[in-house]
Amino acid sequence: MITIIQLEYIIALDNHRNFARAAASCFVTQPTLSMQVKKLEEHFGIKIFDRKKQPLIPTDFGRRLIDQAKVVVSEAGKLENMAKQYLGDVSGELHIGIIPTLAPYLLPLFGGNFKRHYPLVNLKVEELITDQIAEKLKKDSLDVGIFVTPYNDPAILEEPLFYEEMLLYAQTGHPLLQQNFIKAIDVATPDIWLLSDGHCFRSQVINLCALEPNSKHELPFELEGGSIETLLRIINREGGFTIIPELAVREMSEPRLKNVTSFSDKKPLREVSICYSRHFVKRRLIEKLAEEIKLAIPEEMKNNSRGELVLWK
Repeated sequence: MITIIQLEYIIALDNHRNFARAAASCFVTQPTLSMQVKKLEEHFGIKIFDRKKQPLIPTDFGRRLIDQAKVVVSEAGKLENMAKQYLGDVSGELHIGIIPTLAPYLLPLFGGNFKRHYPLVNLKVEELITDQIAEKLKKDSLDVGIFVTPYNDPAILEEPLFYEEMLLYAQTGHPLLQQNFIKAIDVATPDIWLLSDGHCFRSQVINLCALEPNSKHELPFELEGGSIETLLRIINREGGFTIIPELAVREMSEPRLKNVTSFSDKKPLREVSICYSRHFVKRRLIEKLAEEIKLAIPEEMKNNSRGELVLWK
């Protein structure tokens, strides 16, 4: 008879492509996992993994079986969660992926309150770029992601949480801070600092300002990174400017706020959503997470009609 545990083991083996790592992720010994995978192969009479390849890969049959196993394991998980929901129980582990341009500003707003309200939930948080989060959601390596949407992947469900304005931050005395009227096109200049490739906020800035992604710049060096705080510190010393999200401004000190200004021709917004796979299991935990984040966000930031959405994908 096929067991849920066997299906969980082949999913883990597909994710890690290594028996030792898969076993560790399932908190069992390698011989235990290997034996159960072998039993499943004997049950079907077909190899699930090609062990001659390194890292090992699923066979054609194995690929189809693993995809179906994910559905079965997900549906089985829903049965337990139905019982928990009926009993009003909010417990378990919630593995969250969040993008670097949100994490330092959003996590402090809701993380502590969530834990105080739901002490039986163990939150695990990873900072990852959007594509990495989406891939992990589809592999069930994450329960939920918090990133900028629309992402336009049919395998990912999106629920908008709030809308952040995109603002301009420049070194003291920069000409842009002296202008009474700033259009998005005005910032398509060689002294704009950008995050590295792969960050959705970089793509939004490029789209907003009609920048050439590989255009020449007049900066002292190129920065490959995902930290807005690093950009701000560099700008303060080396000059130039960048675009930053609204939450990055909310707790700025008074001297720094003088270096922030907004666009005059439009109010560009980025949509921040809570995202999960179509086979998601932990509905109640995700709902509570969304509620906690919305409680922490200023009311005006939940209104998508206050500006114009900037797409990145």
